[in-house]
Amino acid sequence: MARRDIPRRPEGGRSAPQPSGPSALRRWVGRLFAWGIGFALLGAIALIVAVAVTARSLPGYQELKSSQTGQMVVVRAADGSEIVTLGPSYGKWVPYERIPEVMKDAMTSVEDRRFRSHWGVDPIGIVRSLMVRVESGYWKQGGSTITQQLARNIFLNNTKTFGRKAREWVLALALEQKFSKDQILELYLNKVYFGGGAYGIDSAARKFFGHSGEEITLPEAAIIAGLVKAPSRYSPTADADAAVGRAGVVLQTMQDNGVLTAQEAAAVDLRKVKMVEDRASQNSARYFTDWALPQLDLILPENDQPIEVWTTLDPVMQRAATSAIAGFAPKGAQGALVSVDRDGAVLAMVGGTDYVSSNYNRAVNAVRQPGSAWKLFVYLAALEAGYTPDDRVVDEPVTIDGWTPRNDGARYAGEIDLRTAFAYSKNTVAAQLGNEVGFGAVANMARRFGITTPINTLPSMVLGSSEVRVIDMVRAFASVQAKGNSVTPYGIRKVTTTDGEVLYKHRADASQQLVPPYVAAGMTDLMQTAVNIGTGRAAQIGRPVAGKTGTTSSNKDGWFLGFSSGITTGVWMGRDDAKPVPGLQGGAAPARAFAAYMKVATAKRPSEKFDTELKLPQWQLEPDDEAMQGNPDDYFYVDEQGNLVDPSRRPSPGANPDAVDPDALPEGVPPDAPQAATDDFLNRATGRQGDTPPATGPRTRPTSSARTVTVP
Repeated sequence: MARRDIPRRPEGGRSAPQPSGPSALRRWVGRLFAWGIGFALLGAIALIVAVAVTARSLPGYQELKSSQTGQMVVVRAADGSEIVTLGPSYGKWVPYERIPEVMKDAMTSVEDRRFRSHWGVDPIGIVRSLMVRVESGYWKQGGSTITQQLARNIFLNNTKTFGRKAREWVLALALEQKFSKDQILELYLNKVYFGGGAYGIDSAARKFFGHSGEEITLPEAAIIAGLVKAPSRYSPTADADAAVGRAGVVLQTMQDNGVLTAQEAAAVDLRKVKMVEDRASQNSARYFTDWALPQLDLILPENDQPIEVWTTLDPVMQRAATSAIAGFAPKGAQGALVSVDRDGAVLAMVGGTDYVSSNYNRAVNAVRQPGSAWKLFVYLAALEAGYTPDDRVVDEPVTIDGWTPRNDGARYAGEIDLRTAFAYSKNTVAAQLGNEVGFGAVANMARRFGITTPINTLPSMVLGSSEVRVIDMVRAFASVQAKGNSVTPYGIRKVTTTDGEVLYKHRADASQQLVPPYVAAGMTDLMQTAVNIGTGRAAQIGRPVAGKTGTTSSNKDGWFLGFSSGITTGVWMGRDDAKPVPGLQGGAAPARAFAAYMKVATAKRPSEKFDTELKLPQWQLEPDDEAMQGNPDDYFYVDEQGNLVDPSRRPSPGANPDAVDPDALPEGVPPDAPQAATDDFLNRATGRQGDTPPATGPRTRPTSSARTVTVP
């Protein structure tokens, strides 16, 4: 038999091929899988530890119940009634067992249908949200559970970052570990935001439906539950149709989840739900609160707890003021009204004809020319300088520094007394008085009485060419009513906690005597005559009234300001664009609005006669050439613009090259104090001849016997 040779492997030859091992790719995949499992385990352990640590550090249930987001401010009128609630309003806490089942079902159906089955984070909801994101290209559906929303509302903010979302998940899982589902739902329903400042179902039910959260019906629950997604868009008071449409979606979702039958859902008529009118946004008292509440930053700068602000606003007077402005403002024009008590308490404030269409507060922010109402300061300066209401003046054409004022209708009365000149608002007389006492003196008087806007000292300033604010003019007239003592308007009487603890109480500012009482008495005499027989007759209310009209050129602005029975009120009317208003005069619509309001405002007050008796000082009873000059020292402290000069201010080098003789200055005035009045100003103020040409037309200087002395 033939032998089959078996080949031998040569010495040092290669071995036969062996089966190949796992590929490099498979090895890398295996390693990545192993590492992934490891990291997942580490992540799970870290998450468990984080959740456990967070759960231990969470506040207790009672502490979470009392925590609030933001500051609630309840604003009350003088009678204690609520004007408006600003900031978050939490209402009363509704325990879980008292929350209507329809409210619980509606909220869980629309916000978290698997609330009872997940651990705080819903993986199914997250996947669904991601799928919708991929399909639509943007985030259309959220995956947050009720527990996540609660965690965000209490501990976090609404910034959309992955870091914040991770913290939200941890907090949600921790909340689920520490509290029961019922406790979480109770916290959520009492803290979630429903719009309009309302937090929690009780606050929402009271705001939108006028009853407590324990009385919520099925259609109301559907509306409330629908607000969480977009409170401002679906608010019943802002857009009732949108709210009803969203509530229909909630009812359908409840039906899909099996908590409502088709018959029960179909039986709900959302159109029959009675909504509460949003009085806060439509109430003209918001003009007042917009002015008063910013003062809290000065009164209680560090406070962040819920507070109640007790204001000076009188609801009856506020309604009367609102009706007066709305009823008498000409078509296309706006109106404003400010009314203060004798101590400065603001009783009513209207900043426009409709707060909803325009919340711009014309009573405190707008600056407009006051017209002849500015003559208050001209005549105050004249009375202080020595005039009396009985002094004779000449109403005739006059030219001052190239300016020629004209009376209404170009009518001139000739020789009349000061009282008549004011009552009929004679422009030529006001111009002569301003020129005689000095335009700087008039500006200084306006500053003294609280005018805060810039004042010019051109001759035309005596007719109200400088713009002013309504509240400043009211303050000035109130100071006359107060016999020459300063009056400062204020709107907040006290601030308390919700438990009644007083945090702040208004204290009256130290009053300053702005002018002597006899000057205020003389001014009151003039203003009373203006209402009795002059341009302000439409402001009569059946009791003593003192006031002044004001009308600017082309009927752009109409004013009436006056006082009676301790209440001072100012009314302005005009267009925001300063265009003429046909027929607008201070003695017409503004005076009528003043009368309509004041009849209501003074109804429960006794009628008061004005003290117009002039008790003149000795120096005025024996006048001399210095009587018109007042105190010479004043000239070193008041400049031509009516502004006080700081004697310690040093002039810049080269600003005043003329040397000043220290011995020529009054005692106490530093040698380098700037001169507050030029020679030209002194000549015009004292009526002396100087380098400046004298005004054409006669000027008068008073004497104790009220004789007319014409100065050529």
